[in-house]
Amino acid sequence: MDIAAEYLRDLPEQFEKLKSLADKAVARVSDEEFFREIDQASNSLAVILQHVGGNLRSRWRDFLTTDGEKPDRDRDGEFVASDRTRQEVLEVWEAGWRVLLDELRALAPADLARDVFIRGERHSVVRAANRSFQHTAYHVGQIVFLARHFRAGDWQSLSIPKRSPQNARNTQKI
Repeated sequence: MDIAAEYLRDLPEQFEKLKSLADKAVARVSDEEFFREIDQASNSLAVILQHVGGNLRSRWRDFLTTDGEKPDRDRDGEFVASDRTRQEVLEVWEAGWRVLLDELRALAPADLARDVFIRGERHSVVRAANRSFQHTAYHVGQIVFLARHFRAGDWQSLSIPKRSPQNARNTQKI
């Protein structure tokens, strides 16, 4: 098995699974819920999507040739509830994902031996990709949690639903 080729085949698929979970969760909330913060220390779904979109765009645009923290990125601004509409926030989200997936699909196995930089710090391509995946997964978990919280009364599982007590197997200890 060519591990490098397998990794480059699998990584975009795994990112797409994360995106699909987040997209399905966000599609279930109202506009009011999309922009709601559950408390002053928390981010709204809109803010999280802005941040992830901005992060992916910055990290992955010209991934192999420029620092992952682009000078035109306004990271602090990503965490401000702006006057953007839901559609505008979703456009930022989608743009980040397009950059990520295009760059991932353009990588060749030999690229995995290269180094890239994030905020001036050297990373292997594998480390930078795994770091981005971990960061994105963290925020997708937040997105799903918030959407589920807001839609608790009519939430339909995005994956395998929890078993109800009447469907649970007998778990008596012997």
